[in-house]
Amino acid sequence: MFSLCMREFSRCSPAPRVCNRKHNICMVSDFFYPNMGGVESHIYQLSQCLIEKGHKVVIATHAYGRRTGVRYLTNGLKVYYLPLQVMYNQSTATTCFHSLPLLRCVFVREQITVVHAHSSFSAMAHDALFHAKTMGLNTVFTDHSLFGFADVSSVLTNKLLTVSLCDTNHIVCVSYTSKENTVLRAALNPEIVSVIPNAVDPTDFTPDPSQRQDDRITVVVISRLVYRKGCVCWGLWSIKTFVAFWCRVTSSSTRL
Repeated sequence: MFSLCMREFSRCSPAPRVCNRKHNICMVSDFFYPNMGGVESHIYQLSQCLIEKGHKVVIATHAYGRRTGVRYLTNGLKVYYLPLQVMYNQSTATTCFHSLPLLRCVFVREQITVVHAHSSFSAMAHDALFHAKTMGLNTVFTDHSLFGFADVSSVLTNKLLTVSLCDTNHIVCVSYTSKENTVLRAALNPEIVSVIPNAVDPTDFTPDPSQRQDDRITVVVISRLVYRKGCVCWGLWSIKTFVAFWCRVTSSSTRL
């Protein structure tokens, strides 16, 4: 009897379907090329991967000098350089009103279904999340950095982040430490925060074995020496300690 009921249930229940829907995605951030940095390259590479998956991707950022209007990058990636005034460190002013007509024009013209904002430092990202929710669009936010809780800058940014992410559909962080930091700063439900770690393609950074010196160890550290990128000073101290120990054990010279 039980097996008969299970067969009837499986016959009536719909089979799981794979969603093949293609989205029109708008990446929004103050930080994009020609400015150089990790957020800029992250947005570009992610956009290229989404285009390869068949999605339509456009990018909205502020104008950089004479670079204004619409530009096209690899694989037809469309970039809107909007005429917004930069306030500090390539970040625009946050008022939620001066960017409304420009961002709404982009969302409507490109028939956007998902707005993906990047970086807590970006005022355009916060504005885009606010405007997208008023238009009924799905929103995603990616946080790239760590923030403190005591200094004035961190307190103001954390308050703004709490307001911006209160009704965001999903949040992405680049490390588990970043996830804990973002959840605490914005008072978020951890279940809506995912971790997608940053990665390096080793095929693009393959050393030349013929240049290797057997009597010397070369340690290369590629990072910004700022608190927001993690405990870099602690990492450097650990590397120096390891190097000093290795030199004592092997009696070899090491170059950092």
